[in-house]
Amino acid sequence: MQRNHGGPAVVPVPEHAGAPAGERSAARQQAEQPALRTEFAFDLPRGYVDPDGTVHRAGVMRLATARDELLPLYDARVQENPAFTTVVLLSRVITALGTLGSITSNVVENMFASDVAFLQDFYRRINAEGHTRIAVTCPECSHRFTADLAGGRLGES
Repeated sequence: MQRNHGGPAVVPVPEHAGAPAGERSAARQQAEQPALRTEFAFDLPRGYVDPDGTVHRAGVMRLATARDELLPLYDARVQENPAFTTVVLLSRVITALGTLGSITSNVVENMFASDVAFLQDFYRRINAEGHTRIAVTCPECSHRFTADLAGGRLGES
């Protein structure tokens, strides 16, 4: 108990004192958990070259929904060639790439194969593992460390 300069005693009241016990614990859990991250920035290894010759490397991918994974199955291009699923799916979840106004399947189709492979791995990591970090071992000294795939391009510090 605390006294307020000779006045009445001041009793600290928990923030959720009037709420039922279940609501208090839910509020406490929500305050303790970090916010759900739904968008992840990335840098393409090579970059998408648009028709004007501009190279776009920096982008953002959002978490996929069940709808994102189901809708490509109804796409005629996917029905003709199941490998096209990747192109349609990536065009749905990439929300930004450089200064492009929108990301279409045509954009993904015209990316370098190494960039598409990078995006496939990035997609898998954020949707299955919830992060963009990978465990790395130095081939020279066997030192183990963590690298972030969403960081700068190779060779940059």
